[in-house]
This record gives sequence, C-alpha cells and structure tokens, in this order.
Amino acid sequence: MQRLWQGFYLDGRTATRHPTTIQLTGAALRFQTSDGRSPVWPYHQIKQTQGLYEGEPVRLEFGAPLAQAIVVQDTGFLVALQEASSAKVGHLHDPRRRGLRVRLTLLASLALMVLLAGLYVWGIPAAAAFLAPHVPLSWEERVGDAALEHLAPTGLRCTDPGRLAAIEQILNQLSAAVPDSPYQLQVTIVDRPVINAFALPAGRIVLFRGLLEATDTPEQLAGVLAHEVQHIYKRHSTRALLEQGSTSVLIAAVTGDFTGALAYGIEGARVLGMLRYSRLHEDEADREGLRLLQAMGVDPGEMIAFYRTMESKERHRVESASSLSTHPDTGDRIATLTRLAGPLPRHPVALLPGEDWKRVRSICDHRVTSPAPEHKSGETH
Repeated sequence: MQRLWQGFYLDGRTATRHPTTIQLTGAALRFQTSDGRSPVWPYHQIKQTQGLYEGEPVRLEFGAPLAQAIVVQDTGFLVALQEASSAKVGHLHDPRRRGLRVRLTLLASLALMVLLAGLYVWGIPAAAAFLAPHVPLSWEERVGDAALEHLAPTGLRCTDPGRLAAIEQILNQLSAAVPDSPYQLQVTIVDRPVINAFALPAGRIVLFRGLLEATDTPEQLAGVLAHEVQHIYKRHSTRALLEQGSTSVLIAAVTGDFTGALAYGIEGARVLGMLRYSRLHEDEADREGLRLLQAMGVDPGEMIAFYRTMESKERHRVESASSLSTHPDTGDRIATLTRLAGPLPRHPVALLPGEDWKRVRSICDHRVTSPAPEHKSGETH
C-alpha cells in the first residue's frame, strides 16, 4: 500500500498552491509545507469537499474559519487512506463504493417510478372515490352546465318540442324509479351522426342523433338512458373528472369553489369530453341499468337487442365512432346482460304507447339551425 502521495497544500489565507508530500498514518495525515512546518490532521477532523465523482480531484479541508486544504489528483489516494486508517473514516468517500452508490441510486429511481405508478393506478382513483360523495351538488351542476354548453352547442341541438317531450318522458320514468336521487335528469339531443351518448355530472345526458336513429323502439333508448343514468347516480363522471383532472380540480370540487376556470370553463368541458370510464364502471352501469329497467317493468331484452345492433354495426363499420368503442367487449356485455336478465317479464311495460317511434327518433330532421357558426365538439366516450 502506498503511504506517500504527492499533492498541493493551501494555507487558507492565499490562493497559492504549495507542492507537498503527504504521509498516511493510522490516525492522521502528515505532510511537509514549503515553510518547514509539519501539520498533522486527525482523520475525524477532516472534511472532504471534492473527489466524490469519477475524474474529480480530491480536496480535503481542515480547520476553521479559514480552512487549510490539500489537493491530490489521484483518487486512489482515498482508497489508500481508507486502508491506512485504523479508525472508521466513513465520512470520507471510498471510491470502491462508487458502484454500490450508482446501483442504489438506480434502485431508488426505480422505487420512485413504482411508487408514482402505484399512485397513478391506485392512489388517485382511491382518492377520487373517497372525495366524489363529498363534492357539493351545486359544484357538479356548474361543471355539468359548462360542459354541456361546450360539448352540445346551442346551434347543434335538436329541440322540436313534441318529440323532445316524448324522449324526456322516457327519462322521467327512469328517474321516477329512483325517487331518492338528488339529481334532476335532463337530456340534450345533438345533431351529429355519430352513435354516441355520454353522461355529465349532476344529471346532464347528451345523445347524438346517430345513436337515437339507431334505436328501433323507445325501450331500446330506455336501455341506453338507463346505462347513462347509472353513470350519474354512481357519480362515475365526477369521479373520472377528479381522477383525470389536476390538483386544482380536487381542491375546487371539495370546497365548492366556483371561481376556478376548471370549475365552469372550457378546460373543464374539455376534460369531461375526453373522459374514459374504467371497465369496472362500465360494467356497473350496465348491470345497474338493466336492474333499473327491470324495476320499471320494461323488457331488458330491448337493451340487449340494441347492443346486438351495435355489435353488427361494429363488424361492418370498424371506423365508426360507436358509443361502445371505449366500453368492454360488446359480445361479453351481451352475454353478461343476457345472464342477468333471466326470463322475460310476463307483461312488460310499453313506453310511449301510441307514439310513432320512427317520427320521434327523427327529431333532428326539423332542427332549427342557429345563425351562429357550428362548433365541433371533441370525440367522446
């Protein structure tokens, strides 16, 4: 083991570097200065300020407030110091542990990534599930109204009074089956050909013309609405907004803050328009929607029949913007709902008896257009 090393000594008062020979002993550093002195630096009083990284010279300091220093270019000096010392000098860097430090750093980085992934996958959804029931209804209404204005602009709404009243009657019958709900349900028909529908917070439901025209009976539309209604009753929209929004959304939602842009602005509408429910939420909306139809006495086979229609359209139009495109596999949904439906009711309730359904579902044929320029909403779920 090498015990004599060449380096430079700095007295702490000037910037002059004095060549010196450094001796390693069991308890201290000894070296000769150019003015004839022989300082002794006990290891436990030495502070290392450089030499932690590969290629960097070693700098050790001693004393205060004007610290003396020695500088050695060879980092092997630190290894020799560790071997020469008879006492623990863990406060001084040991280059032999540099590889371990790199591995520990990488391990810590990996652990942080796993932690962040766990927070994203489990932590944020758990927090949203906990907070959603405590969000004020008034805040949900503000968010729902703002999103409705952005995603269903007035100029694209189909508002024929008689036909809209017939559709609202179906929604009212669904609502009457859940009398303890705090939400006042409302439906808006948008003149766009995509087969899509989505639920907004506080009872707002948007139906696109393409979906409405794809139904063969009022009971099939009731199946679609029952699914969307359950998203509202289970507060899936609010939970998804909290999950996909920022921290400001969480704070604004819990406090009922109406002043934040995200609470009732375009940004909140954009987030709502891009919501993607989890598979668990979609399955829950299917199951509870079917039970809602059963509670009303409506034949649940109509809901299943509509899904079969959608399954057929998906096979023939792969690129269509189907309302089921972000949902679980349609075949699996049909199988699950068929199993839950059980035997058909002996005397199923008929919705809108005496109404010409083809006429009702064509509500957008006589839409009065607004002179305002058309605003295209983003693709939704």
